[in-house]
Amino acid sequence: MAKAATIGAAALLGGCAFLAPSAPSAAPSAPAQLRGAPPQSNRAGSAAAPLAGAFACVAAAAAVSRRSEASTACRAAAVKKKGVKVVHGKEIPWNLFTPKAPYPGKVIENDVHPQTLTSDTGDANWETCHVTFDHGGKVPYIEGQSIGIIAPGPDKKGETPARIRLYSIASSAVGDNQNSKTVSLCVKRVVEVDGEYANREKGEDKPDKAGTGFPDNKVYRGVCSNHICDMSPGDDVMITGPTGAEMLLPEDPEANIIMLATGTGIAPMRSYCRLLFHDDAGASSDGDRKFKGLAWLFMGVPYSKSLLYDDEHEAYKKAYPSQFKYDYAVSREQKNAAGQKMYIQTKMAEYADELWELMQDEKTHVYMCGLKGMESGMAECFGPIAEKAGKDWAEFAKAMKKADRYHVEVY
Repeated sequence: MAKAATIGAAALLGGCAFLAPSAPSAAPSAPAQLRGAPPQSNRAGSAAAPLAGAFACVAAAAAVSRRSEASTACRAAAVKKKGVKVVHGKEIPWNLFTPKAPYPGKVIENDVHPQTLTSDTGDANWETCHVTFDHGGKVPYIEGQSIGIIAPGPDKKGETPARIRLYSIASSAVGDNQNSKTVSLCVKRVVEVDGEYANREKGEDKPDKAGTGFPDNKVYRGVCSNHICDMSPGDDVMITGPTGAEMLLPEDPEANIIMLATGTGIAPMRSYCRLLFHDDAGASSDGDRKFKGLAWLFMGVPYSKSLLYDDEHEAYKKAYPSQFKYDYAVSREQKNAAGQKMYIQTKMAEYADELWELMQDEKTHVYMCGLKGMESGMAECFGPIAEKAGKDWAEFAKAMKKADRYHVEVY
């Protein structure tokens, strides 16, 4: 046992193999003063060489121990480093600001868009807003992440301030004005009239910033969504985060990206497209785009008046026709050839073969954000074609997810 232990230690420490009594051929690894010494008796050799070697090994062991401790400390520091998370070997910003210590930002004018992106459809919750916050460069983030917003409250439980609400970021990492000091959100105003819940009794509801009010009804207004949609430039905003690693873009510039979004689920998709087709950060030195793959966006909304960032998508389609495809499904206005309402899966079914073939490419990623029904919609669309190819859609989607090619953020 002692011999085995000695050999084991020698192997672990590398330069101390000469310590093994049964391995005299390892003597060249011994210290110089031992390599040049005359032959000694077995008794002297059995005492002197191991003793000298033992001191060398103690020193080596101490050095290895120090390196090991330093390495462990470094790993611990990497894990515990404030404001950072390592994802696929890359550091990304992470929870720099918490609910107990949020960042105090300011609302500023949008770079391009009006605050209200949609037109009145007659529904109580028709409004979706684009709101921009100045964070002074103190809240860095990357495309696909989220931030939290703390509303004054009270919320459903009467808490003041309200608990944070997370929102997918709708701007790229450099922000809409590309100075890396702003972040934009795409937020739908939640308004429910005469529903199960109410936080405005009859006579209490007043017109919001868009002029919509229901004084003759019981009304529930989403605490944080109304807080954000009613903001004006100069208002204070309490920001937490950033957080989220599920929806990050692939590093490969030749990747293909299939994007599915319902309503405000367009937010992360917009952040991707801004980087890939608009921002200076996404341009190469020759003026071409760094992204060389295909980006295909499917967007689902109830009305054409509810389409979000349609001008941007049409501009990308015109400027990069071989790299950007854009299809939308307007459920209350469109039907397919069979007379079915046009949902995302209904629209995708028109390109099922092409999309299925694209998903066989290991460079293709699927991103899904919005209503949970999209997941079952994908199975409805691709289940039959997968079966025809001798595959099970659920298993195929599971394998894509395991390969980090299937990204889902639904509610």
